[in-house]
Amino acid sequence: MFGVIEGTGFEELMPEFGGCLIGHARVERLWTGARWSEGPVWFAAGRYLVWSDIPNNRMMRWDETDGSVSVFRQPSNNSNGNTIDGQGRMVTCEHLARRVTRTEHDGSITVIADSFEGKRLNSPNDVVVRSDGTIWFTDPSYGILMDYEGDRAESEIGACHVYCVNPETGDIRIVADDYVKPNGLAFSPDETSLYIADTGITHDADGPKHIRRHAVAADNTLSGGEIIADCTAGVFDGFRFDRDGRIWTSAADGVHCLNAGGDLIGKVLIPEMVANVCFGGPKLNRLFICGTTSLYSIYLNVNGAR
Repeated sequence: MFGVIEGTGFEELMPEFGGCLIGHARVERLWTGARWSEGPVWFAAGRYLVWSDIPNNRMMRWDETDGSVSVFRQPSNNSNGNTIDGQGRMVTCEHLARRVTRTEHDGSITVIADSFEGKRLNSPNDVVVRSDGTIWFTDPSYGILMDYEGDRAESEIGACHVYCVNPETGDIRIVADDYVKPNGLAFSPDETSLYIADTGITHDADGPKHIRRHAVAADNTLSGGEIIADCTAGVFDGFRFDRDGRIWTSAADGVHCLNAGGDLIGKVLIPEMVANVCFGGPKLNRLFICGTTSLYSIYLNVNGAR
């Protein structure tokens, strides 16, 4: 049930992918029992991982010290994406409450954003924090399209955007408004670029299934937006960078590794659809993978970007 299971492995498409792997390391399934796993985030000080099980309205916790899994929070407002800010506090996207929150060190919850110009957000999906403390998140409509991952409702904003919010002042603004279903996002290691996935094909046969790259200015405005990769299996959902600028992104057949130019160089094969990933472990050389029902991991010969 756990450990190395059938359907896991690697597919090397370019020689450079081989250098990312450790010869004897294998994909391990750490836990199973979710309905839709998402939003893994690593807490280095506690040596544990937290992730979302959206339809079950809970967040789970995996402990590196003993391999145990427990419920971290339930109900979780159908939480989706999670990340950590510069002070080690968890920032979470909540479908049900249609907001972005921060969990303080004492466990209390602070609302970072729940509306724009007086209108409720759709259902914040994924979130990242820049080194200046600003919080960037995507707001597609997945959580209000049905009752499975939130509450069915009409969009008050009428579109799906990407936002930047200053958590100190509460100032929130749209930084990208030309996405169909903005989803996963991540800054390049030097924070000069922001990469955003568009999964519009999920509800439009002719919709996008790609990752775009934007230049980030000093005033936190975006420019550009060229497509750097189209997904060859399902859609790109959540993704993270390693320190050398490679993208490790979710897909229908596992995790796709893209080089800095957007070329698919290899895959970590998972026997179910993958929604999101993050790097963890003391050296950030362990990739944690949220498959549909399960949590997986693999040690790599790369280190995640801090």
